[in-house]
Formats: sequence, structure tokens, C-alpha cells
Amino acid sequence: MRHRDTGILLNNEAKATFGYNLIVPLVGKEAYIVGMRGEVLHQWNFPLTPGNYAYLLPTGNLLWSGRTTEGPPLRRGKGGLMREYDWDGKVVWEYTDHGQHHDFRRCPNGNTIYIGWEKLPDDYARRVIGGIPGSEHDGVIYGDYIREVNPAGETVWEWHFHLDEEIEAHPLIEVCDREEFAHANACFPLPNGDVLVSFRRTHTLAIIDRQSKKFRWLKKDVMWGTTHDVQMLDNGNLLFFANGIYTPLNPFSRVIELNPDTGEEVWDYRGQPTWSFFSPNISGAQRLSSGNTLICEGQMGRVFEVTPEQEIVWEYVSPFFGGYNWFGLERGGSGNSLFRCYRYAPDSPEIAGRVKSPYLG
Repeated sequence: MRHRDTGILLNNEAKATFGYNLIVPLVGKEAYIVGMRGEVLHQWNFPLTPGNYAYLLPTGNLLWSGRTTEGPPLRRGKGGLMREYDWDGKVVWEYTDHGQHHDFRRCPNGNTIYIGWEKLPDDYARRVIGGIPGSEHDGVIYGDYIREVNPAGETVWEWHFHLDEEIEAHPLIEVCDREEFAHANACFPLPNGDVLVSFRRTHTLAIIDRQSKKFRWLKKDVMWGTTHDVQMLDNGNLLFFANGIYTPLNPFSRVIELNPDTGEEVWDYRGQPTWSFFSPNISGAQRLSSGNTLICEGQMGRVFEVTPEQEIVWEYVSPFFGGYNWFGLERGGSGNSLFRCYRYAPDSPEIAGRVKSPYLG
């Protein structure tokens, strides 16, 4: 649903989970800490538009990716330059891989894991099933790898889809182009070193075993309509954004909590009516300490908090607009899209007294 108003639309202070929201516009070169009433409390400035997003580390530093012009000729989710900024905007770490796209995470051991693109060798590209015939990028299909680097930038582990899994078992959605297989958009490191991944173009969530480099768990469901931002909760369940596109039903999005052992969807959020909540791409969710869930309806720049009973208790639409050419497409107009949004408690390590809302207390 397109929103005509921006800023705070709803703030139920009795039910909302107080904290500070990190807003990273896809069409700008800034990141903002925004209070519960929409007030901007802190800001970082960058040399590039984001390679999707940024998030705070327990040190209070910001881990960010910027979109470079070098590397594979793909634009949907491209990054390339990863940097860690301190609270005052000083660069304290950086690493460049022009193939990097979508997601990047700081591991508990201090390493950084991220997704990248690579050209598929011809013999593997011929084995890719599905997609629109003839829609490769100048005859080339790009595939995904996941790489973990230490603080010195040395590779300590990597995984390549075409080398470690059978391509034929993962056909592309029929209406997708064939320039990319299989469009990983989230990599979430698990405590044992395994990696939880979302693959948009095959309706797939999977866990990669660190030692064998094979999928030790996998689930596909066309009714999810592609997925984003998969993560493992403290209870062992998975939380993710189901975009709801390319399904047999009229399109609408959901946020789903899934028990990976049983395959049961134990909770979901959907709009009322369903079509009122829909983002065909990007987007994410965060389970808050209160048990509420913060949802980023990315395409329209909407962020809102819901209770377990699906009551909306806080709602915000990003007022930060910019030129809508972040897919590398010059279509004109402007947008306020967000890839993800995060909220941090006042006493969290990420905030730890570094900022205080004038409305607190």
C-alpha cells in the first residue's frame, strides 16, 4: 500500500517497545538513529549509496556496505565496499570485494561473512533450469558464493553454490531472468559456525553445514513467494519476511516464524485485509525483547511494530526520499525504500548511553 504521509503515524507508548531505530535509506548516503516520535538523534554520512543496509555492532560501531561501480554488471542488491564506522563516523575497518551483494554479518569471533557473485563456468550455467529463456546477461549467468574473512581480510572459509550443491535440484522461478542463480539475499551465521541462507529465486531457506559445505537443512515453499532476512531466534525457530510474489494467490506479504524441526509455521503476521501489507522485494523483521515484532515493509519505506496478537502499536514511514535509480535503472521519480530496519534498547551495548531521546522519561 502506498502511504501519503511520512514520519510517525502511530505511537502507542503503553504497548510499543521503547528504543532507537536505525534507518538507512536505499536512495541516500546517510544512516539515521530515529527516536520513537520520529526525531533524528544521530547521523552518519557515507561516500556511496548503501549496498542495501547497515547495522550496529555491540561496540556501538556501525557496519555498512556501499555500492561500488566495479565488479559484476548486476545491480539488484550490489555492494562492494564494507566498512566499520565508529560512533563519530571514523572508519576503523574496511574490506573491498566488488562482487559482494545483499548481506554481510560480523561473526562472534570478529570475522565478517558476506554473500558475493561470481560468473558461473559454462558447463554449470548450462545446467541451470528455469527462468526466461535467453535472458542471461550477455550470455552469462552469475552464481552465489559466501565468504568469511578475518579482520586482516584473509579468507578463512568459503562456499560456492555451483561447486557444493546440485544446480539441477534448484530450478529458477519461471518468470525470473537467467542472469543470476539463485539470488541469495541473507546469510546468518549460527553459533556452531553453520550458515542460514535465503535464496529468493528458488523459494528456498537452507542451512549450510560448515564442515561438509552441504545443506544440512532445507525447505522450499512456493507459497512464501520468495523470502528475505531469515534469522534464527533464541528459541531455535526461524523468522523471515515472505514477500508473497510469484505465488498462485493474489500477492500479499507475511512475516513468518517457522519451527525448522517440524516445518510448522507457528506464527505469522499478515495485513488486514491481506493486500494492505505487501512488498514484492527487499524487507525484513526483528523480534524485540518484549515479544513484539518490528517489521520493515521495504519498498514503501514503512516500519511498524506488532504485538503477538497482530495489533499495530507503532508505525513510521521514512521521510527520506531520493532518486529511484538504485537498481541501475533510470526510471525517474523518487522513492524512500528501506532494505531492513533495526531497533536498539536504550541499555543495549549498541546504544549504551550514546544517545538519549528528549522524550525519554
